[in-house]
Amino acid sequence: MDHAPAARKTTRFRQLIEDPEILVLPGVHDALTAKLAERAGFKAITCGGYATSACLLGEPDTSQLSLTEMADHYGRLCDAVSVPVFGDGDTGFGNVTNVARTVRLYERAGLAGMFIEDQVFPKRCGHMAGKDVVPARDMVGKLKAALDARHDPDFVIMARTDALAVNGVDDAIARMAAYREVGADLLFVEAPEDESQMRRICAELDGPCMANMIEGGTTPNLTAADLQGIGYAVVTHPVAATYAIARAVDDLMRMLARDGTTAGFRERMMSFAEFNEVIGLGSLRAREQDYLSFAERMARERPIP
Repeated sequence: MDHAPAARKTTRFRQLIEDPEILVLPGVHDALTAKLAERAGFKAITCGGYATSACLLGEPDTSQLSLTEMADHYGRLCDAVSVPVFGDGDTGFGNVTNVARTVRLYERAGLAGMFIEDQVFPKRCGHMAGKDVVPARDMVGKLKAALDARHDPDFVIMARTDALAVNGVDDAIARMAAYREVGADLLFVEAPEDESQMRRICAELDGPCMANMIEGGTTPNLTAADLQGIGYAVVTHPVAATYAIARAVDDLMRMLARDGTTAGFRERMMSFAEFNEVIGLGSLRAREQDYLSFAERMARERPIP
């Protein structure tokens, strides 16, 4: 029997990025949605600040969550699933010293990788108007600090630039080329406006690129196959689950307020038994019984006070 240890989540995530087939990262916002994504068969998942701000605060993605709040949240997600989780380092929560601490806390939380971006703090969602970016040299320093701070060399550091909406695609590509030269493992030019820009990004940058599909956002919403054909290595759908849940719960609450019952919504809900299966109640009870059985066997063999 092969008893070789399983690859670390960081190593598995890096391998998935390097595979010829595009890696599809569904966005989750809590441990429950993470479990559902893993149950659906995804090989890795992501959780960004936009969905987390909505989940924890009911607020927009405007740098309101602290580093420790994000790290604690990621720790719960990583504990809930066996697949790699990719996280959002925002602007690094400060200067190069803060960036280094962000990497250390995110690694400790169990993430397989993270990204930092070159927006001015407080940042905005990448598809919102009114963004601004820091000088590229400031981001270069942050990236170097992040790369030097990681304990696991397979922990993926992605560089994100929001310069396209501010200064145009030429500046965005030039910035990302510099970030790649520093050592960024994965490259993310946020919010390209059409396929021609997306093709330029993938063709002119020497490294794996990520596409971001926001329903109703600036970037054309393409299939994974189309994006792979353009040249992307990774695609994320960071807010689809959050939007779907918001619509479903809004519909449910309006129906309950109107009708005084959830009867008309039952077909869109999991059953009691199905939900208990999703959250692992059966396996939890089995583990409890295993420990009780162990204690009983031990008690039969020797007195236990």
